[in-house]
Amino acid sequence: MGSAADLKETGAKPRLTLLLAAPRGFCAGVDRAIRIVELALQKFGAPVYVRHEIVHNRFVVERLERMGAVFIDELDQAPAGARVIFSAHGVPKSVPEEAQRRELYYLDATCPLVSKVHVEAGRHFKAGRQIVLIGHNGHPEVEGTIGQLPRGAISLIETAKDAEAFLPHDEAKLAYITQTTLSVDDTAEIVSILRRRFPTIAGPHKEDVCYATTNRQEAVKAIAPKADVVFVIGAPNSSNSMRLVEVAKRAGARDARLIQRATDIDWSIFHAGETIGLTAGASAPEVLMEEVINAFRDRYAVELDEIVVTQENVEFNVPRALM
Repeated sequence: MGSAADLKETGAKPRLTLLLAAPRGFCAGVDRAIRIVELALQKFGAPVYVRHEIVHNRFVVERLERMGAVFIDELDQAPAGARVIFSAHGVPKSVPEEAQRRELYYLDATCPLVSKVHVEAGRHFKAGRQIVLIGHNGHPEVEGTIGQLPRGAISLIETAKDAEAFLPHDEAKLAYITQTTLSVDDTAEIVSILRRRFPTIAGPHKEDVCYATTNRQEAVKAIAPKADVVFVIGAPNSSNSMRLVEVAKRAGARDARLIQRATDIDWSIFHAGETIGLTAGASAPEVLMEEVINAFRDRYAVELDEIVVTQENVEFNVPRALM
């Protein structure tokens, strides 16, 4: 095969293979949260206020803003009597309590799989256990989970080093829960350390890292060893997207990068004949994947190859008030 420069001179496009990971993009929790905002706007009209980004994707947020959604940091930015939606990441218990106090009409778009973790935390607390939360400090989901219980009831562990150093009040009364969007492998390592150190530690009935996070990481592992570069479409504040970049690098990709749009691609890094892996985080819409594929087609003779590791058919209902 000739070089990219030679092909350009003859008017032919250099060839490139795009490996598409599947599943990718929207998960059921993200889809439900976006539908809640859309249906609320249809039913009540604009404006509808949304506390924090409904999901971590600026393309999605800006589209909903054009439809009439107003994104706020805290509830005191919404006028009395306003209609407010809580984001998919979950909120501390103090937030709906404040909404009731201020007589705001609110809808909760918390992902049901995040709500499951909240229920587990409550179950362990009622059983008198100290709770360890495996997660990333400052992430909205972690803040929401910690905020389900009184201050000090939940201790945060971020790394394997933290797990080795953690000292519980009583080893016989200890439980762990996890953020839903973590690296499957990193979480398994931390859980393994906790179980080695505290054999009687209680865990979830079913692992907390959600099906969508797990499936997208498995799909990336399937394409990464065959790819020169893997691009993950997602936002820098999206935990599941950032984990996909890390997983791709560990799984054998020569390089892995996060991009938000096709305009973020550095075209100088490619060579004719290479294989590029593509996936999208759980809060990135398929339209952004199509945008990136079309950008490659503008420059290369593209061969598409989709690698499917599993099929997803999960759906979550919206609140009854919107049905």
